[in-house]
Amino acid sequence: MFGSSRILLLTLLASICGPVLPITWAQPPRRPGFPQPLEFSPTDRQNFPEPAADISKQRPDIPHGRLEMIQYESKTVGTTRSLNVYTPPGYTTDTRYPVLYLLHGIGGDETEWQRFADPLNLLDNLIADGKAAPMIVVMPNGRAQKNDRAEGDVFASAPAFATFEKDLLNDVIPAIEGRYSVKADRDSRAIAGLSMGGGQALNFGFANPTVFAWIGGFSAAPNTRPPEQLIPDPVMARTQYHLIWLSCGRKDQLLGISQKTERFLQQQQIPHSWNVDGHGHDATHWKHNLWHFCQQVFQHKATAE
Repeated sequence: MFGSSRILLLTLLASICGPVLPITWAQPPRRPGFPQPLEFSPTDRQNFPEPAADISKQRPDIPHGRLEMIQYESKTVGTTRSLNVYTPPGYTTDTRYPVLYLLHGIGGDETEWQRFADPLNLLDNLIADGKAAPMIVVMPNGRAQKNDRAEGDVFASAPAFATFEKDLLNDVIPAIEGRYSVKADRDSRAIAGLSMGGGQALNFGFANPTVFAWIGGFSAAPNTRPPEQLIPDPVMARTQYHLIWLSCGRKDQLLGISQKTERFLQQQQIPHSWNVDGHGHDATHWKHNLWHFCQQVFQHKATAE
C-alpha cells in the first residue's frame, strides 16, 4: 500500500504531526515537497457552521455515558491490545446500538481522541439535545504491531497502519460485537478518523462496503489511496453509502489530498458532504467536524433498538 508513497508520507507529515500535539499555522509556510500554493475552488468553503465553544463542556444536568479501556486478543498482531469504548447514557443490553469506529493520527494512540475532542462529553451533549443517535464509539490503536506505542520514529510504523485493516476487521469488530449489545450490520457501522486515521477510514471504508455504510475523513493524510483506487466502482458508490464526509481546514497544507478525493466524488456524482473550515491541521478542526459528523451518522438508516 505504501511503497514509494511512504516516502511522500514521511516528507509531508514530518513537519506536521508530532507524537502528541498537532501544529497550526496562521499562514502556511512554503516548504520543499509540499503542494504549493494552496488553491481553492468555489466549492472549497465552510458548508457547516462553526460550533459553539462549549460543545464538549461537561453538563451536570444531563445523563452521562461511560468511557472504558478494554483489552482484546489480536490474532493479526499476535498479542493482547487495548482500545477505548464510549457507551451512551443509559446503555443497556436490552437495546442494540450502532457503532462508530474512530481512528487516531500518526502520532497518536487509542487515547488521542480523548485529548483532542473529549468525545464522552461531546456525545453526551449531542444525545441529550436529540441531535445524535445513541451510539457506541470505539477508539482503537491503529498501529497494528506488538509495540504499538507512539514513541520514537512514529513514521517507521507506516506498514503497521496498513496492517490495522486486518486487525480491525478480524479482531476489533468481532471483539466489540461479542462484548457489547450492538447491531452487527453495515447500516449500523461507521468509520471515521483524523489525519492518518482519516486516510485509514477512507481506505478501509471504501474497500469494505459490506462492512461500513458511513465514512468520515477529517484532514486525511497522504496514506489516503488515490481516488481511482479508493473508489474503483463509482457507479456502485453512488448508492452504496449513507454518508461520505470529507473535511479539511483552509490553513492545512494537506488540503490537496482531501480536495483530490472530493473532486473525484463530485465528478462521479457520488453524494457526499464537504466542509472546508478556517482551521489548520489541528484539534479544533477534528473536534468540530466530529461534532458535525455525529449529527449525521446513523440518522434514519440505523438507530438504537
